[in-house]
Amino acid sequence: MMRVRAVVAYDGTEYSGFQRQANAPTIQAALEAALAQIGQENVTVLGAGRTDAGVHAVGQVIAFDTSWAHGLEALLRALNAVLPVDIAVRAVEEVTPDFHPRYDARSRLYRYTLYNAPVRCPLARRYSLHVSAPLDVESMRRAVSLLPGTHNFATFGQPPEGESTVRTVFRAELQGTPPWLMFEIEANAFLYRMVRSIVGTLLQVGHGEMSVDDFAAVFESCDRSKAGPTAPPHGLCLMEVKY
Repeated sequence: MMRVRAVVAYDGTEYSGFQRQANAPTIQAALEAALAQIGQENVTVLGAGRTDAGVHAVGQVIAFDTSWAHGLEALLRALNAVLPVDIAVRAVEEVTPDFHPRYDARSRLYRYTLYNAPVRCPLARRYSLHVSAPLDVESMRRAVSLLPGTHNFATFGQPPEGESTVRTVFRAELQGTPPWLMFEIEANAFLYRMVRSIVGTLLQVGHGEMSVDDFAAVFESCDRSKAGPTAPPHGLCLMEVKY
């Protein structure tokens, strides 16, 4: 047996998130089915991040144990030959038996894409949120500048396990100019729906419904009810997991 680490990209539109569920299609289930098909063995896939329903990835990291004996290049080809067209394995490598994609990760980088234009773009509809009204981008950038550092992010989400809502954000930026705006955030870990909640609150700043000072006060309040509406999942993408 060997433990394999793989980088996976997927369009999450048709899936109920990464984590296996009893009665819904998931990325984990599709990967395990592909591994069973090519290797005739039951394999459990571990993931670096439990992306929600409708969320995409280009840099999800997984790990699994396999008795595959035909080489890593052949494993990569075989997986991509049987996986659904909206999932692809980008790279594979052998790692130590104790490697865990989630617990060994140092940080994760997410990107939320906004298409800010009066008329929607049909080709962008699956991977970005259309915002038709003009946005105060500079005020949004000032609000984003408050995020880096170690803070209590309780305003923007709940912990997936345990009770701590303190997270360390290494980098947060609002990049681009309309129509394309990309909010990128890298942190040691994230709360449940944290990125989408931040984006929804930033949009209130962009629409003039909340000042930068108001955003700071909401952030510091640690009160989940004061955050803006949670942005929809299709604009969010897991870009990279760092080790």
